[in-house]
Amino acid sequence: MATYGKKAADKVEAAMRERKHGELESGRSGKTVTSRRQAIAIGLSEAREAGAKVPAAGKSVAKKAPAKKAAAKKSPARKTTAAGKAPAKKAPARKTTAAKKAPAGKVVARKTPARQATARKTAARKAPAKKAAAR
Repeated sequence: MATYGKKAADKVEAAMRERKHGELESGRSGKTVTSRRQAIAIGLSEAREAGAKVPAAGKSVAKKAPAKKAAAKKSPARKTTAAGKAPAKKAPARKTTAAKKAPAGKVVARKTPARQATARKTAARKAPAKKAAAR
């Protein structure tokens, strides 16, 4: 079964011909169209307006994003799964040993292996000085 009708094909063909001759202009800005894809889009748009058999125009990603945010803000209720139960809450992240030892309210960054090695070397270098100071 054909997706596009004959009338749609004729409109796209006419738009392509206009583009080739430099006569096709963008509807909004009025600039001359040089893109092949844009010429096809204009032809399909004209075919839709004329009532030809053409699939619905695809929605752009940029237009969908704000709608999703607005919908999320409107419905603060939790979504339910297919079984009708609310999804399980995620477990909180486990604290590192450094975070457990730190006083409450103080943020402690976890040391990477490279930083741990540097800290060990520094502590080993300072250890003899501490022993000498204690004597």
